[in-house]
Amino acid sequence: MSMTFSGQVALVTGAAAGIGRATAQAFAAAGLKVVAADLDTQAGETTVALIRAAGGEATFVRCDVTKDAEVKALMEQVIATYARLDYAFNNAGIEIEKGKVAEGDEAVFDAIMSVNVKGVWLCMKHQLPLMLAQGGGAIVNTGSVASLGAAPKMSIYAASKHAVLGLTKSAAIEYAKSNIRVNAVCPGVIDTDMFRRAHEADPKKAAFASAMHPVGRIGKVEEIAAAVLYLCSDGASFTTGQALAVDGGFTAA
Repeated sequence: MSMTFSGQVALVTGAAAGIGRATAQAFAAAGLKVVAADLDTQAGETTVALIRAAGGEATFVRCDVTKDAEVKALMEQVIATYARLDYAFNNAGIEIEKGKVAEGDEAVFDAIMSVNVKGVWLCMKHQLPLMLAQGGGAIVNTGSVASLGAAPKMSIYAASKHAVLGLTKSAAIEYAKSNIRVNAVCPGVIDTDMFRRAHEADPKKAAFASAMHPVGRIGKVEEIAAAVLYLCSDGASFTTGQALAVDGGFTAA
């Protein structure tokens, strides 16, 4: 089934690399105008350059999703540039934790919750009024397999991603009759630059990560991007408040 879209403008946060970059490129390849947002200006501009080189239309906006004023300014820039916002992929997030609950650090807790939870909340807070004003839209938030169960030695991260689902489901119900759909994509372990840096020095860890997934490999960023586009597309018009696991069977095992 080819994915069709009723709108024309998509916003991606955390668009400088990995899943965010792949999804921004996928939106553009589908014919949408893309706003790529990230803290990393150089890498974010690279995402936009890649989209333009492929014949797509995109613009970069630097944004710290933990700052209300910057998120508000981001949405104002989206409207100033493209006059509307049809699809939003709230993907900015961090994963900086290693250790059991009793070994946790307060600064790490605050940082993870600020980006992963507050960031998603602030983005939706400023996206939803725009979508209400124009009569509809679709939002996808980045969860994780850690949204759906335990994550030993990553308990704060898991808590943050459970919170993302809480925000997603609550917003989905609040705006269900306003033609706004809100869903979450929940990736398993994905082959990103971050993953490679963490595992290139220890092939055994990489092999273990692959073995965690019943399909016998880790995921590709393009596979997550495809799921995000599906959730935004007209093909998912009856889908809202859901957590779509894209995890090679990990949560089914």
